[in-house]
Amino acid sequence: MNDLVLKDKEIYPIEEVIFSHIGKTKTHWESLFKHIHANHPDFNEEWRYYNDGISWLMKVTHKKKTIFWLGVIPKTFRITFYFGDKAEPVILSSGLPEEIKTNFMEGERYGKIRGITLLMNNKKNVEAAKQLIEIKLKTK
Repeated sequence: MNDLVLKDKEIYPIEEVIFSHIGKTKTHWESLFKHIHANHPDFNEEWRYYNDGISWLMKVTHKKKTIFWLGVIPKTFRITFYFGDKAEPVILSSGLPEEIKTNFMEGERYGKIRGITLLMNNKKNVEAAKQLIEIKLKTK
């Protein structure tokens, strides 16, 4: 689902570097992280270079729980949440767009978990990401 762009291990992904890649979707980045910092100040954001994917990824956690993974791709960024089966009824009864629910239900399983990946290229997906953060916090 699009190639990650932060491939140089020597260039740490500071905002200037990130914003040079994501362009106009900087407003979506700012909206998402403004929400996180205001509503979840106890979240931890950690950039790490992964040799297997040959790219920098951000892992956002709450205590020991991974909330989502973030990767920068050309002209935008994407966020992936992983949910176990216990989250299924919560996701299906949520106000998330039907397309996201369908993608989750039909998505590939990795053991007992499935992922939801959002391209953060529109306000609708930023709002969906905010909802998914809350669902992630409520479910195990």
